[in-house]
Amino acid sequence: MPAEQISELRKGNRLALSRILSQIEAGTAKGDQALEALFPYTGQAHKIGITGPPGSGKSTLVNALARQLRTLESHPKVAIIAVDPTSPFTGGAILGDRVRMQDLQGDKGIFIRSMASRGALGGLASQTEMLSQAFDAAGYEYIIIETVGAGQSEVDIVNLAHTTIVVDVPGMGDDIQSIKAGILEIADILVVNKADHLGADQSVKHLQTMIAMGYRGLRYAGGKHRLSETMPQKQDEPEPSGWIPPVLKTIAFDGTGVDKLAEEVVKHGKHLKETGLWAEKAESAITETLRKLMISTLYKRWRQTIPEEELENIVNQVLERTLHPHQAIQQLLSYNKNTTH
Repeated sequence: MPAEQISELRKGNRLALSRILSQIEAGTAKGDQALEALFPYTGQAHKIGITGPPGSGKSTLVNALARQLRTLESHPKVAIIAVDPTSPFTGGAILGDRVRMQDLQGDKGIFIRSMASRGALGGLASQTEMLSQAFDAAGYEYIIIETVGAGQSEVDIVNLAHTTIVVDVPGMGDDIQSIKAGILEIADILVVNKADHLGADQSVKHLQTMIAMGYRGLRYAGGKHRLSETMPQKQDEPEPSGWIPPVLKTIAFDGTGVDKLAEEVVKHGKHLKETGLWAEKAESAITETLRKLMISTLYKRWRQTIPEEELENIVNQVLERTLHPHQAIQQLLSYNKNTTH
């Protein structure tokens, strides 16, 4: 990767940034070189994750939030990474988020990047973190990451984002789903979008009740909060220190309530830095990135040591039920050891 292109990205050249993002997403050697060169300049951006079920208006909310953040006194640059679902048959993606955010295209302080999930679980593509590093190094103060929104696996975002926004919507039965999926545990801010719909106030009250019940023993662990596993506090005991997720109502279509959402995002970022939790979240994100890279790298190296016929032979034994998958793994690992020594 030419040093000139890296320099241009650092100066704010959008074309240079776009080309580097393409290399990173494709997983090329040039992309890896760019990431290595840019890494010393990362760690400054406030990463905001937005997740929730399909139909909750996440893309419209992202659109409105980005516009609102741009009105802050410092007029910060905002990047949007919109992860779209990938077809399990063709591998293609609609990338509809870019279409829905057309009105942001004229703002040079906003950069929108749509990417396919490529079958990754947890609502994020495997390269999402890498793209966020490039935006960080390019001087974008806020990076909004919208997950696929495919249901109950939408929890990976907590390992990447400083602030996680969970979007609910009245009338979809998501109150129960959010509890079942553990979504409530990852939310730093809860938003009931489409608040002009019937049942919005009921959804807000339900979520507020769940927070009051579950967060009285709030503690942070590994850079993210979780519901307390301890017994509820007595009424005369003080509330625990920490961030209690607010429940907000928005109508993203016309921007109602989005100013309050942006205010809470900024407030949460300040809270993280004042309490030292910003560093904890950064450590958690880096640890998760290293874990994923380790798994990917080790698998690729291991796969290169196994001849295709040997793997096919073991697979056939498992298919014939003459070999248990646990035994198959042991044989494959043993083969690896035998060939490397």
